[in-house]
Amino acid sequence: MGEKRRYTTAFIPGAGLGRRLRPLTEKCPKPLLPVGGRSVITCAMDHLITAGVDRFIVNTHHCPEMYREKFPDGAWRGRPVIFRHEPELLDTAGGLKNIEDLLADDEAIICYNGDVISDLPLGELLEQHERRRPEATLALRSTGPLLNIDVNDSGEICDLRGELGTRGTRRCLFTGIYALETALLRHIEPARPSSVIDLFLERIRRKPGSIRAAVIDGGTWTDIGSPEAYDRVREGLEAMR
Repeated sequence: MGEKRRYTTAFIPGAGLGRRLRPLTEKCPKPLLPVGGRSVITCAMDHLITAGVDRFIVNTHHCPEMYREKFPDGAWRGRPVIFRHEPELLDTAGGLKNIEDLLADDEAIICYNGDVISDLPLGELLEQHERRRPEATLALRSTGPLLNIDVNDSGEICDLRGELGTRGTRRCLFTGIYALETALLRHIEPARPSSVIDLFLERIRRKPGSIRAAVIDGGTWTDIGSPEAYDRVREGLEAMR
């Protein structure tokens, strides 16, 4: 397998419209919403720093000027934050393809949804990805509100959202955090909106075992994708201040 790699780059999708959180997101990208006196995205960045990340790439579309206002020096805690604007929204896989030129051919990166607040042990995800170096390893939870990722006994993801009709031996929740080989981006059509879920499904069809699971129940994980979830997280963090 070769020398163990460092995961120094993280991609944080920041271009979404945040429709489920309107009106809060009408004039603010979802990752910049405040929680506990800071922006959601900075919680993700601090978590990623603990895993050794020293460069952040964030795609933008909705209210892009607000990212520049939040990061006027183009950095967070001394680590560069690179913004890649999408005049037309490219969705999750299209956004990854759009940053391909910023990544090395043999690099592995961490992708971390911008609407997630978590302290799950990222080291476990990276260790499991390094063991086999599949095209992607998804951090999953064995409990949660939406158990729609099928995993087999070998740790391979065999279905997502029931699209392939292939049942695994367990169903898990996708955290929106995953390790990714940049070689996977070759399978994404450029300049075209596309979803990582569709990408993963296509790779599973063509190359079973190429998308693997890391089931990590340690730590905490919250998706602020609904107004109720956002209020719970915000109130909880503010109570701890």
